Amino acid sequence: MYLTQPLHKGRRELPDVDAIVFGEERATYAQFSDRVSRLAGVLRKLGMQPGDRVGMLSLNSMKYVEYFYGVWWGGGAINAVNIRWSAKEVAYSLDDCDTRILLVDDAFAPMVPMLRKESKSLQTVVFCGRGEPGPDMLSYEALMADAEPVEDLRRHGDDLAAVMYTGGTTGMPKGVMLSHTNLFANGLSAIGTVPRKGPSRAIVVTPMFHVAGCGLALQCMLRQTTQVILPMFDEVAILQAIQDGCTDVFLVPTMIKRLVDHPRFKEFDVSGLTMLLYGAAPIDAALLEHAMKAFPNADFCQAYGMTELSPTIAVLPPASHEPGPQQARLLRSAGRPVMIAEVRIVDADDNEVPVGSVGEIAARGPMVMQGYWNKPEETASALRNGWMHTGDMGYVDSDGLLYVVDRKKDMIVTGGENVYSAEVENAISKLEQVALCAVIGVPDEKWGERVHAVLVLSPGAELEAEAVIAHCRELIAGYKCPRSVEFRSELPLSAAGKLQKFQLREPYWAGRDRRVA
Repeated sequence: MYLTQPLHKGRRELPDVDAIVFGEERATYAQFSDRVSRLAGVLRKLGMQPGDRVGMLSLNSMKYVEYFYGVWWGGGAINAVNIRWSAKEVAYSLDDCDTRILLVDDAFAPMVPMLRKESKSLQTVVFCGRGEPGPDMLSYEALMADAEPVEDLRRHGDDLAAVMYTGGTTGMPKGVMLSHTNLFANGLSAIGTVPRKGPSRAIVVTPMFHVAGCGLALQCMLRQTTQVILPMFDEVAILQAIQDGCTDVFLVPTMIKRLVDHPRFKEFDVSGLTMLLYGAAPIDAALLEHAMKAFPNADFCQAYGMTELSPTIAVLPPASHEPGPQQARLLRSAGRPVMIAEVRIVDADDNEVPVGSVGEIAARGPMVMQGYWNKPEETASALRNGWMHTGDMGYVDSDGLLYVVDRKKDMIVTGGENVYSAEVENAISKLEQVALCAVIGVPDEKWGERVHAVLVLSPGAELEAEAVIAHCRELIAGYKCPRSVEFRSELPLSAAGKLQKFQLREPYWAGRDRRVA
């Protein structure tokens, strides 16, 4: 399995079909393959050897997809850099896996002087924006103009394809090592699991430094479908792209909410959207119902996984979203394991637990990462007994459906009882005044930890803490209900739209020997 394979197919079978559309820029499969082969030549001249890491710090663009395939064509591995990080954090990721070449666009070129100061590995910066390159930067297009196409090295199988850094957790980020087989097998598995109604045209808006954005771009290439790239999340741009003929989109739940609640939503014809993929974070039942009504012609499909799993191990297909007596039960689940993944639920001693019992979700198969870059202890801990231990708590029912209850580290132990925050959040989300919510455990002298809710209200809405608690008592057990509530104007989110609960916990647990973060 080698990731450049669909480019060879595309230029033979669909040479004049658009592979990429980015604003006014377009590239057919023939044109895109040519640019990729020349970029590979550029990178080799700049010193990239087989297996070397090459970084990119940029918003989504056509050049971002060229970067993926140009690095792989030339035999290297990508280090797609988190655009939300500070210069020190970016420098850490560059140095951690010895990334010597970095591509930057207009938005992040101002960070380069600080990166050069902070990073020991960084040697060459290539400017791939629209303006003029700054001092000590090379011009992407000038290099490409002088480049000759080179042969594809066809790195494959267990050869390293990517080092993708996990963000939004405590401690230093870990570089997840993914091979060609990891990414290729998962892409094929996802395609086989999610049928399309007909020809498709996909919007790629999830940040490409994230495995979801990267994975979607790879799937589009494997399916030989046109991908319409948006630089960042913008509700109007997405709605316009759907009206202009795009049929598919992947969004995280926070993006879905912003999209369907946008004041201009009804101005656009969204009837052409036939597939809405969602995942990367839990979705509450009320939002999902609202979205399904907003996009009546779209099939909905949920994907569950993580970077270490390349990323998907379970899918809830469109058929499970259809009305019927089992719909509510099915929509609470993450679906069934994909064809290449084995999934089991284990206890603290790594023993498989009975059906219906909550434990840690573990998976194995060709999609499981090679390990964490230069972190043997963390790798050994995660990949115990041949299984990837996800850190997610869940269970499997008698029909084989996987239910993700919560992140293991998000479990709250109050008065000796386990409380899974996702259940409390789902109850709170039924309040129409609530736009976003997060439930965390905070220190409590009586209970050890207490359930604490952090809410963002919808514009113009009013709500009292007592009303939130009373509402929850009608839906869930008393010990699960929030004992305290706070209201904020916003919640901390990662670039991929994931809620960063550790930022909410930090003020409460700072200075304590025992922490839940």
